[in-house]
Amino acid sequence: MTTQRDSANWLRHAEQCSRRAFLQSLGVTAATAAVVASARDYGPQAPPVRYPDPDIVVLDRRFSKYKIGNTPIRRLHTGMLWAEGPAWNGVGRYLVWSDIPNDVQLRWLDEDGHVSVFRKPAGNSNGNTFDWQGRQISCEHGTRRVVRYEYDGTVTVLADNWQGKPLNAPNDVVVHPDGGIWFTDPGYGSLMHYEGNKGELHIKEAVYRIDPKTLKLEKVTDEIFKPNGLCFSPDYKKLYVADTGATHYENAPRNIRVWDVIDGVKLANGREFASMEMDGRAGLADGIRADKDGNVWASAGWVGEGYDGVHIFAPNGDRIGLILLPEICSNVCFGGPKRNRLFMTASQSLYAVYVETQGAHIA
Repeated sequence: MTTQRDSANWLRHAEQCSRRAFLQSLGVTAATAAVVASARDYGPQAPPVRYPDPDIVVLDRRFSKYKIGNTPIRRLHTGMLWAEGPAWNGVGRYLVWSDIPNDVQLRWLDEDGHVSVFRKPAGNSNGNTFDWQGRQISCEHGTRRVVRYEYDGTVTVLADNWQGKPLNAPNDVVVHPDGGIWFTDPGYGSLMHYEGNKGELHIKEAVYRIDPKTLKLEKVTDEIFKPNGLCFSPDYKKLYVADTGATHYENAPRNIRVWDVIDGVKLANGREFASMEMDGRAGLADGIRADKDGNVWASAGWVGEGYDGVHIFAPNGDRIGLILLPEICSNVCFGGPKRNRLFMTASQSLYAVYVETQGAHIA
């Protein structure tokens, strides 16, 4: 005999099945279903989010220890056209990032959240970082060069050509403890006037290293379609590079590659670290950073709700967590006094969230 309780349970089960089928028809998995259920307001007067933040998604129990239950994803600033290249300055306790189309670098102050114009014009800069002496290094799309801003305010051009031909448009940059500067050159800033100056790409897309003493430029690999974001492993024995070549090459994979770093100056044994495919959908990784445990935090986008944001990969390449954002995420960096706050440049906005780990490197 069917009781009233049985009927209620059956109806509840039917409703759940119906909702699950609907979400699956949209390509949404159980891990991201909660996000589709309700749109989130990130405006200045938005109501507080209920803890734990539903947009910090644990896909694998290995990510559980990095998710803080009583902290939210926060939008710190908005109004850019394409935000990129966040870098944390530990001495000044500020974050600098680029708004490429507006040809400006912006600065967010940790003390009170104040945002101001840091540098304009900025050469349509993209990626930024700081060297071991605290000097800012930037990749400029508009001038096709990598520059360093000196203490006296002058600008040193670190690289602007390869074997006599202009660089394509340097994109992202990191520093090695030996002082070497590593950067990618996919050429996006030269493909249209929106993010630089439209012009021909004269050389193959590649990854380069600048010697800290001689400033001699060496190509470390061109075994990648369009190298974009890059980062070292915590021990600097591996280099990870996001490949966004699928934007222009039909056969390009949507993945993150990794190489072994040989003697701090060369690369060997290039291979896939992680695919950006998830639940049958594949977007692109852009900026990437490693934490002290060797996990790789990759900005992700160009798919839509339930995918765009940050994907976190364990050292073996397994996707273990997501930070879902309402915008395409372009880049990330760890910052704050304890380097335990993840800053995320996402299309028109800057976001941040505290995590229970620390960035592996200084910027």
